[in-house]
Amino acid sequence: MNAIVTTEPRSVMLAMAERYGMDHKAFESTLMATVMPADVQVSREQVAAFLLVAKQYELNPFTREIFAFPAKRGGIQPIVSVDGWMKLINAQPQFDGMTFVDQRSESGELESVTCKIYRKDRAHPVEVTEYMRECKRGTEPWKQWPARMLRHKATIQAARYAFGFSGIMEPDEAERMADAQAHSAPVTEMMPKAKPRGKPQAAAVETHPDVVVLDVAPAPESVEPKAPQPLNDSLRRILAERARAASVSMEDIDRQYGEVTTGNLQQILADLRAMTQGDAA
Repeated sequence: MNAIVTTEPRSVMLAMAERYGMDHKAFESTLMATVMPADVQVSREQVAAFLLVAKQYELNPFTREIFAFPAKRGGIQPIVSVDGWMKLINAQPQFDGMTFVDQRSESGELESVTCKIYRKDRAHPVEVTEYMRECKRGTEPWKQWPARMLRHKATIQAARYAFGFSGIMEPDEAERMADAQAHSAPVTEMMPKAKPRGKPQAAAVETHPDVVVLDVAPAPESVEPKAPQPLNDSLRRILAERARAASVSMEDIDRQYGEVTTGNLQQILADLRAMTQGDAA
C-alpha cells in the first residue's frame, strides 16, 4: 500500500480536486490508489511536485496522460505518456502541423525518422532526426513496434525544440535513465578534494554524457549524514555546460529549483537531459 510521509501544503491538491469536481479527500485517495505506484513510499512533497507538473501542463493523471514512475533511488518521477505529448503539441496555439520522413537502407531496414514541426509564427520548420542504431533497445515495445517507437522519439524531441517543453520526459527516457544510473562508473577527475578526519565525501559519477549522479559513501554509525552542500566549481561547471546544451540559463534553473545543491543536482541534470537527448546511455 502507498504510504505518505511528512507534511505539505494542500493548495495544489485542492486546485486539482476542484478541476475534476471532487472533494479533496476523495481526490487524494483516488490519486494514491490509481495513479501512485503500489508499494512505493511517497512523500507529500513528491505528490505535490507531481501534481504541479500535471497542473502546469494541464495533463490528466487518471487517463494516463501523465503518471508516476518509480524512481531508482526511491520516490517518483513524473512521466508524460505519448498521448500526453500529443495533447501538449496540439494545444500549442502556434502549432501548424508536422510531417515525417523515413530513411531506409538498401535492404529496406528503417535507419532513421525525421520529424518536422511547423509553427505559424516561423518561416522554417523545426526538424529533428532520430536514428534507430542509437535509440533501439531490447525491450518489448522496441522489438514489436520499432518504427512506431522511433517516430515517437523524433516527435517528442522535435516538440521540445519547437515549443520549449521542460522538466518532463517520456517512458522510454525514464527507463534509459534508470539503466544508466544502475551501471554508473566513477570519474575520479570530478571528485571533490578529500576532507579531513575521514568524513564521507560526495563523488560525482558519470553515467551518460548528460547525466551526473552524486554517490555518497556510507558514513560510520557515529557520523551523521551530511546535509546538502553548495556546488563546488567542478560541479557548477558541469551544470552550466548541461544547461547551455539544453538552451536554459542558470537564472532559469535558479528560479525553477531554488538554490542548487548536491541534494537536488541529480534531478536537475536528469531534467536537462530529458530536454536534449533521450538517447541510450
